[in-house]
Amino acid sequence: MNMNPTNHSDDPNGMPTPAPLDIRAMSPEEFARFGVTQLAYVKPVVVNGTEGFAIHAADGTPMAIADNREVALAAIVQHEMVPVLVH
Repeated sequence: MNMNPTNHSDDPNGMPTPAPLDIRAMSPEEFARFGVTQLAYVKPVVVNGTEGFAIHAADGTPMAIADNREVALAAIVQHEMVPVLVH
């Protein structure tokens, strides 16, 4: 499968349309980095006896703690990332 962007454009602004990504062809290192800058997950935590919601990058790197889930999700979206909830 061709994973390079095409030179063809379906976009009215002339931007190239990227080719689909086949994650089955990714190396373990590439897969581990996949989504790190685009995805963040939220999970409930208790810190010093106080409940909160931890925000982590896709690779598990802690980024922040919020008082509630809605604030955590809003912070992720504000930083142009996609939130994912972890149960």
